[in-house]
Amino acid sequence: MKAYTSIFLVILSCSVFAQQDPLHSLYMLNPVLLNPAYSGINNNMQGQVGYRTQWTGFEGQPQTLNATIHSSFVANKVGAGISVMNDRIGNVVNTEVNASFSYKLELGETTFSFGMQAGLQNFRTDNLKLNLSQGDDYAFTDDERGSRFNIGAGAILKSDQFFLGLSIPRLLPTTFKTIEGEFELYNRHFYMMAGYLYQVNEHIRLKPTLLLRGVKGSPASVDFAFNVNINEVHTAGLFTRNLGTYGILLQTVLQEKYRFGYAFEMPSNKSVGANFSTHEISIGFALPVFRFHKYSPVIF
Repeated sequence: MKAYTSIFLVILSCSVFAQQDPLHSLYMLNPVLLNPAYSGINNNMQGQVGYRTQWTGFEGQPQTLNATIHSSFVANKVGAGISVMNDRIGNVVNTEVNASFSYKLELGETTFSFGMQAGLQNFRTDNLKLNLSQGDDYAFTDDERGSRFNIGAGAILKSDQFFLGLSIPRLLPTTFKTIEGEFELYNRHFYMMAGYLYQVNEHIRLKPTLLLRGVKGSPASVDFAFNVNINEVHTAGLFTRNLGTYGILLQTVLQEKYRFGYAFEMPSNKSVGANFSTHEISIGFALPVFRFHKYSPVIF
């Protein structure tokens, strides 16, 4: 059974993997992963490290590791940053490095930011991880490797009360040739991210968020979360993805600078079944570094 599962994952990778970016349940903790316009938007320096292990217990499960750092420059008018992401499913590994740049316009209490990113994607297969029923199968004899250049763009409109972002992180569809033929390594994804903050009283705030994701050839994906924030420190919420996956979101802030987030997902029978849960963690900071930086709690 192990051999068949591994082979299934290879087939899945070559035919479907190109259609879907890695998932992020904690997208509001690190929007720069999906939208380069977020770079330096809060007039400080922000860093974040995240890890997601999807469908725990499923052989060859998707696993994603990411790290980002970005800051505002030039009297907070310009933002720049670097992001690194490593995504693995079965024997297929994608590593991506991007540099992002943004420019901000202050419109009263609202900020408009637009940005672009450019970087390299590295694709490889590790066939030593496969357990084949026929060890001399020529299709899995050699590892496949390759690198491609890509660019992305996005725009964000935000204030202390709302957040709205539109982005295409990878504008150039990327194809890759193997001995089996040519397949799409990445297809163009469209994202819309939104959030709203409602002040109930001096201690409690409500924060619903939404993430829409679309890609050619696949149904649209919708993430909806409803969060409760207490004293601007602790946040807890419930979310669903396409009414097929459900989970909880937890976040806390230490010393007004350091942020910790955790997400737990439980798929239903509409997805892979309830036996395979997903866990995602995020650790980050938001600090004033330059004299023109401002210190304020990160709301969005």
